[in-house]
Amino acid sequence: MRSNRNIINLLGIVIIAIIGGLLFGYDTAVISGAEKGLEKFFSRATDFVYSDSWHGFTASSALIGCILGALLSGPLSQRFGRKRSLFIAGLLFFISAWGSYMPESGILPKGEPSLTLLVVFNIYRIIGGIGVGLASAICPMYIAEIAPADRRGALVSWNQFAIIFGQLVVYFVNYLIVRAHVDDPAVIEWTEQVGWRVMFVSECVPAAAFSLLILLVPESPRYLVLDGRDEEAYHVLCKLHRPERAVEIIQQIHDTATERREPLLTFGWLVIFVGVMLSVFQQFVGINAVLYFAPRIFESMGVRSPMVITVLMGVVNISFTLLAIFTVERLGRKPLLIAGSLLMALGAMGVALTNVVALPPWVAVTSILVYSASFMFSWGPICWVYMAELFPNTIRSQAMAIAVAFQWISNFVVSSTFVPLYNTSHAFVYAMYGVICLLAALFVWKLVPETKGKTLEQITTMWRDKKAIA
Repeated sequence: MRSNRNIINLLGIVIIAIIGGLLFGYDTAVISGAEKGLEKFFSRATDFVYSDSWHGFTASSALIGCILGALLSGPLSQRFGRKRSLFIAGLLFFISAWGSYMPESGILPKGEPSLTLLVVFNIYRIIGGIGVGLASAICPMYIAEIAPADRRGALVSWNQFAIIFGQLVVYFVNYLIVRAHVDDPAVIEWTEQVGWRVMFVSECVPAAAFSLLILLVPESPRYLVLDGRDEEAYHVLCKLHRPERAVEIIQQIHDTATERREPLLTFGWLVIFVGVMLSVFQQFVGINAVLYFAPRIFESMGVRSPMVITVLMGVVNISFTLLAIFTVERLGRKPLLIAGSLLMALGAMGVALTNVVALPPWVAVTSILVYSASFMFSWGPICWVYMAELFPNTIRSQAMAIAVAFQWISNFVVSSTFVPLYNTSHAFVYAMYGVICLLAALFVWKLVPETKGKTLEQITTMWRDKKAIA
């Protein structure tokens, strides 16, 4: 039995770590409220034409940084540790939020749209994306390396809860910013000039809090052991386990990590392939296209208050993420992924149908909510659980960086192509996502192993044995 003190220490560490997930959600979803204001603002530029392609790029430019951040997460977390890398991510979040608020930076003419200003704005968004990429890879990895095996799935899932909570918070903040000026006769002009700026700068508050609080958590004990700092690892583990259990864990880490770092393919290609494809499918099912452009989608469906429905979607997403947290250790990872894939396919096909047959708007809205909710109890949290625990100890940083980079590349492809595809054919784009959901279910059924209840060291041994058999 763990002491109450150990449990409190564990929960305190996890709560601080998942603020990184909250910033991940906040930064990626803030664009949903700001993108229409940005479109109107830059459409007034006289030195270039702000086309659909430019808008698609601007709405998804942060994802370029996410790819870079994910690729950097491996060498940074291995060289400087998980804790200091997360501190760097927090600083990048803050710089991006302030710079997106004031891209003129005191140099360019304020309030005058131009190609130069658009480029600078996108650079600040890319900086924030690097922070997101770092946090998206390192936060779940850090939690997995801190958490006991029997609670790892639930605790890593709380990171996804924080991501969705961050999205809900920013949906609500965006709504309040617009709502506060709804009676202003110059509301359209205000939204174009100021509203989108306020939405971005609001992220400075959680970014500053995370940067300070992350300094209070200990370094990952598994990183410390791999770095040859057994005594420090022992003191960290004693805050989370009984002293004798701390000694056992350190020995288990040594048994499966005879070297600090092994070649990426030491355990074969299959483990890397499974991790990468989990990342690719998580994005190719199309969820982030819906999250980033939610108000625009609901408006096209004939909804009178798209921002209100967007907030409702955030509440639904939160609720179904909690469902995953409380069932992942009982039902396992694979059943949730397969069930979620099938229900997402149903929701996506439902939306496609409403664009072929004349049906009331509530049918399309319900289908979107089913699609989104199904993702939130399956691919949303469970993919991150898998990536945090799937890779063997000695290649985790490298493999996690590659898998998360593929996730952000896939996210960029989906997000940057959604507006042109959506404007071409609403039905086609959702039918395509529905088919991909079915392929995702087949992939999980055939290739993804169940990891419920296994220690990270047991998972390492599992892959070593698979490589030996192959």
